[in-house]
Amino acid sequence: MTHEARPLMRAVTQDRPGGPEVLRLVETERPSPGPTEILVRVHAAGVNPADRQIRSRGAFSTGATTPFTLGFDVSGVVEAVGRGVTVFRPGDAVFGMPRFPHPAGAYADYVTAPARHFAHRPERLDHIHAAALPLAALTAWQALVDTAGIGPGTRVLIHAAAGGVGHLAVQIAKSRGAYVIGTAREAGHGFLRALGADELIDHTRQDFAEAVSDVDVVLDAVGPAYWSRSLSTLRPGGTLISIVPPDGTFPAERAHAAGVRAVFMLVEPDQAALRAVASLVDSGRLRVEVDAVVPLAEAARAHALGEGGRTRGKIVLSVVEPAADAAALVSASRQVE
Repeated sequence: MTHEARPLMRAVTQDRPGGPEVLRLVETERPSPGPTEILVRVHAAGVNPADRQIRSRGAFSTGATTPFTLGFDVSGVVEAVGRGVTVFRPGDAVFGMPRFPHPAGAYADYVTAPARHFAHRPERLDHIHAAALPLAALTAWQALVDTAGIGPGTRVLIHAAAGGVGHLAVQIAKSRGAYVIGTAREAGHGFLRALGADELIDHTRQDFAEAVSDVDVVLDAVGPAYWSRSLSTLRPGGTLISIVPPDGTFPAERAHAAGVRAVFMLVEPDQAALRAVASLVDSGRLRVEVDAVVPLAEAARAHALGEGGRTRGKIVLSVVEPAADAAALVSASRQVE
């Protein structure tokens, strides 16, 4: 008895840890959705620091066996639905961060994942910009809204404010009525002022710990070099939220002794938060900056760009649209803004 072969798709895989050069484009079998899952035709996939960490060091306990496909941020169109799915139909445009931190395989033509790891794509966004949102926006939302509970008058210090998470965190904080202070190189200050930042500090010229005080919440995407100094900016009862995995220097005990809190937060799939983010986008209160668009076949180049450390906003892999057309979409959106 013969079995009919499954349709093939493209995917970017790696069979060993290493630099960007380990990423390679292959043909593999297209997945099928199981119960409660959807099959999404990927139009674009966001590139995140987590992708680069997993590629180079196997960061997080992903459970992936080699070869495996990277990628968590997805924007695309529902191709098929599994048994029991009621919230989506074939043809729906969706975006999401499926399965994180377990393997999702977004660097591919198709992905399958639980339906409730996705939400309807914001109406104002094309797939390129929607793919830049999920992981970064969910991180900012879960840190500032769910963990810190910010509201009107909350003083928030956001490190790396012009980065992928940072520039979205600035806008989410402002949408909640917070007072926002950001650290960024001077070249990004105009960009951040346009997003609503109230104060900006060039961390290459001034120690933020000397310039800032009485902060309620610090959102840190930099890491150990900033942790101790960030604690000194907090008022009693304040919270430092790090999205960089802690090491032996993480100051949780010292924070407790000082009457403040220091926590590490790992983002989770969250349909309710995705819907809240989409609502902010469609109301004009949240926009996502795309720094570069790279075709799927050149994922290694996208990783090399990200490792340069000077990107503003996000890097996105174009899976369906030709890279030139996708880049033109980004250029046009910047002119409108």
